[in-house]
Amino acid sequence: MAETVDARGLSCPQPVLDALAAMKRLGSGTIEILVDTEASKENVARAATGSGWRVENVAENAGEYRLTIAKP
Repeated sequence: MAETVDARGLSCPQPVLDALAAMKRLGSGTIEILVDTEASKENVARAATGSGWRVENVAENAGEYRLTIAKP
């Protein structure tokens, strides 16, 4: 995993902004994003897809979500 963004405890739009910053900084590769609301999960996934990244996996555990996004 190239980078992990821990956005748990943050309100939208901060998880999206943190994810977009990591995508911009990395350019390509794999990023793991941790969020703790359904809205953040949906918004981060939408922002990633809109930025040309692919959501490879979404795992839920006790109300927290781990999104794995990638861009070759």
